[in-house]
Amino acid sequence: MTAVFPEWFYPGPTGGWTADMLDHLPPGAPRHVELIDGSLIMMSPQTAFHMLMLRLLERGITPPDGLAVVREMTVTLGMRQRPEPDIMVVASSALTSLRTTSFKPEDVHLVVEVVSPESLERDRTTKPIKYSDAGIRHLWRVEQEDDRPVVYTFELEPAVKAYVPTGIHRGRLKTDVGFEVDIDLDLGEFIGS
Repeated sequence: MTAVFPEWFYPGPTGGWTADMLDHLPPGAPRHVELIDGSLIMMSPQTAFHMLMLRLLERGITPPDGLAVVREMTVTLGMRQRPEPDIMVVASSALTSLRTTSFKPEDVHLVVEVVSPESLERDRTTKPIKYSDAGIRHLWRVEQEDDRPVVYTFELEPAVKAYVPTGIHRGRLKTDVGFEVDIDLDLGEFIGS
């Protein structure tokens, strides 16, 4: 099968795409596009697992005043880096307008990536390096294991600007990211028997 890309997409601008260009894609462009190393990455259709995990985590993360949970928005890490984590916890003060589309890394407290088969390499390797280089303190990676979620949690070790694992969570996500988190990871309430 050969994919047909619209004229605006290929070959792209000379020198590659930049973070500010994402807000000016033409009508009809895919809803969820992220920028990695100057290349546009189109998001594949999401699975029920992906959608339900986002719903569960968005409901379950209850940050204190001064922080807010947002989903499917981007973080601008540099001129050619604007990934779209599935969920972020950001400083409430960074929500300056209803037209906000992206956040600065210094305003991001936590990024959450729910892994899809097509995003496995990006979510396990590429994006964590970019997030840690930008100084984002907490990262969670959610994967599907035998039809159940497993959440890998990480915290930034600032001396080396790299993430260190803080836990592997099955059944229940109980951790501290500057505030307590305790989430039952059972997706059964969302799925008909």
